[in-house]
Amino acid sequence: MTLAGRVALVTGAGRGIGRAAAEKLAAEGALLVVNDLDEGPAKETVEAIEAAGGTAVVCAGSVTEADLPERLVATAVDTYGGIDVVVNNAGIVRNSYLARMSDEHWSTVLDVHLTAPFRILRAAQPVLSAAARAEEAAGRPRHRKVVNVSSIVGTAGSPSQANYASAKAGLLGLTRTLAKEWGRYRVNVNAVAFGIVDTRMTREGGAEAQEALRRGAAAAPLARAGTPEEAAGAVWMLCAPESDYVTGQVLLCGGGLTSVG
Repeated sequence: MTLAGRVALVTGAGRGIGRAAAEKLAAEGALLVVNDLDEGPAKETVEAIEAAGGTAVVCAGSVTEADLPERLVATAVDTYGGIDVVVNNAGIVRNSYLARMSDEHWSTVLDVHLTAPFRILRAAQPVLSAAARAEEAAGRPRHRKVVNVSSIVGTAGSPSQANYASAKAGLLGLTRTLAKEWGRYRVNVNAVAFGIVDTRMTREGGAEAQEALRRGAAAAPLARAGTPEEAAGAVWMLCAPESDYVTGQVLLCGGGLTSVG
């Protein structure tokens, strides 16, 4: 169990990649704070983790809520005593071509995919830095991990997804910047850029997006979409102790696919 006793926060963990990631980290021994917009799916994830012998607690709410970052951090600290892993996974899509994209759809997607991770990590920073200083003083330094979930849409663009692509590209900038800022705390900050993963969100993108997704899956060298469990494996790789000397990187997890559309 590579993460035994580590405390992990996972946003958007009620379904899809987030749920699979939470279950994978719990299976590796992590103590989970499970966030989702809806409390029901978050509770289902917690129940699945507990049924498998793991430990988890719910902190429900939209990542765009003003108090959610502080509630997430407080839940981790009050329940388990600290934070070791943050996985910013929560996501939505509001696809349309630029000429028809509303200001609301632009800002909503950026709020969820870029502003929310920024605010969550800002809220976690005092806990992470205090723990690092205490451990350094005691002669027991250790690494902590941040994994930001991006997309190959953020690295290569995609028709009808200007908002999503911009948010996911911005998240890579945040990742690389915090890797430089937080290295002194022994916090590794990396991102996973997913390709075509078969989740509810990828199936809700509309007819144009669906066609792009179908073509993308067929074009991948592995000739198929990925599963949430395979996506979770990529997240775990960047949380495991074996990645302690990896930071500021973007792991492409798309079956060899590097662009869509």
